[in-house]
Amino acid sequence: MRGLVAPPAGPAALPALSPAVLSGPSGPSPRTGGPADRRRRLYDLTGRVAIVTGGGTGIGAATARLLAEYGADVAIAARTVADLERTSAEVEQATGRRCVPIRTDVKVEDDVVRLVRSTVDELGRVDILINNAGGTRMGLLATLPTKGWDASFDLNVRAAYFCTREVGRHLIAQGSGAIVNISSDAGLHGVRGGAHYASSKAALQMFTSVAAAEWGPHGVRVNCLAVGPVASARAVAAWQVAGIDTAEFSSSTPLGRPGTPDEVAQAILFFVSDAASYITGQTLAVDGGPHMGGIRET
Repeated sequence: MRGLVAPPAGPAALPALSPAVLSGPSGPSPRTGGPADRRRRLYDLTGRVAIVTGGGTGIGAATARLLAEYGADVAIAARTVADLERTSAEVEQATGRRCVPIRTDVKVEDDVVRLVRSTVDELGRVDILINNAGGTRMGLLATLPTKGWDASFDLNVRAAYFCTREVGRHLIAQGSGAIVNISSDAGLHGVRGGAHYASSKAALQMFTSVAAAEWGPHGVRVNCLAVGPVASARAVAAWQVAGIDTAEFSSSTPLGRPGTPDEVAQAILFFVSDAASYITGQTLAVDGGPHMGGIRET
C-alpha cells in the first residue's frame, strides 16, 4: 500500500490533456459511434485529474471511486491517514486508476497549498476539484459560542476558498476545469439549531455563483450541490448517538428515505463531465425532493 505523498519542492508543469478514450464502468458500447457511445464519451474523464477533499469516507470516498471508474486519476485529502490509505487501496484495486492519499487539514492554508502542489507533482496536472470536506456541531443560536460560529465558517467556507484559489490558478492557466462545492439543503431552507451551519452553507452557494461568473471566461465551470440527509456510515452512527429517528425525518421527503453517498457522487460526476459543459454557477438540490406541508395521501 502506498504511503502518504510528501510535499514536493514546487509545482510541476501541466501537460496537455490526452485524447479521451471510451471508458465507462459498463464497458464499451457495442455500437461504436451510436447514441450510447456518444453518451459515454460525454462522461469519459480519461486524462483528467481530480482532487476530492474529505475523500477518506462517505460522499468523498464514493466520489473518488466513481471518478476513477470513469477514467480520472484522483488525489484524496483528509486528516485521518487510515481512512485515506484504505480508500486509496480500494479505489486503485477496483478501477486500476491512481488514487493518491494526501493527509490535509483543509482549514490550514499551508496544508492546502501543499495538497495542490503534491497532486500536480504526483499526477501531473489538476482538472477537477470537489470541495466536499465540511460539517458542524449543532447548537441553538441563543447559546452558540463565537468559536462555534467561526469553526463552521472556517470549515465550510474558508477552506473551500483556499482549495478553490489554489486549484483555480492551474485551471485558469490551462483554460479548462470544473469545480463542485458540496453544500447542504440547510443552506437553502435553514435548520433549527444550525444558524451557523445553514449560514455557512448558504455562503458557499453564493461563493459558487461569484466564482462561476468570474472564471467562466477562462473555461472554468463552478457548480454546487445542496445535499439532504445522506446515510453514510458516519452519519448513521451520529444519528444513533443523537437519538435521531431516521424514519421520522425521512418521511418528510417525497422519496421517503435518506440518500446514499453513491447517489450524491452521481450528481458530482454529471457536473464535472462534458455532459454539463454549458452549466455553471448553479446549485442542484440532491435531497429527496421538496419539503411541503399540507394534505398527505394515505
